Amino acid sequence: MIPRKPTPAELAAAQDKAIPDVLGPQLRILFCGINPSLYSAAVGHHFARPGNRFWPALHAAGLTPRRLSPFEDRKLLDHGYGITNLVARATATAVALAEEELRAGARQLQRKVRRFRPAWIAFLGISAYRTAFARPQAVLGPQQEKLGTAGLWLLPNPSGLNAHYQLADLASLFRALRQTVADDPRLP
Repeated sequence: MIPRKPTPAELAAAQDKAIPDVLGPQLRILFCGINPSLYSAAVGHHFARPGNRFWPALHAAGLTPRRLSPFEDRKLLDHGYGITNLVARATATAVALAEEELRAGARQLQRKVRRFRPAWIAFLGISAYRTAFARPQAVLGPQQEKLGTAGLWLLPNPSGLNAHYQLADLASLFRALRQTVADDPRLP
């Protein structure tokens, strides 16, 4: 069953709310979004807005055996994946976030990485990554730097608002991440 669409009042009330992280120890991949949308905060699940391509891209890339619903976000743990955000508070768009919020989010993420020790962190939003980690020249794909012992991979934001990347493009980039993780000698 898919819960009903949130009302305009519920969306407005979701401003600045947070969604619980989907975390566990020693994840294969920790997906890190920029911050929750109002829609996601209203329903309490990651990447829940109907136009978001995160869930279809995961499946199309072979990272999940079927297309999961946002309401099944905790099932990612069964596959060795988790989700967090650089900034916990929900906004209508990521443009509403201050640079200092992104930098503070990077520091918070470093603490989560030390605690949960994921093998890889996949950032979903290159501009936010560039600001948060002071890497203005960062490009999509694997990064030279690590965060703790975790490898870093940059992916485009899967929001439907990001028209630069269609689902096939996202799936191809997610597939490259999947292959890198599959080839990682640190992982079983």
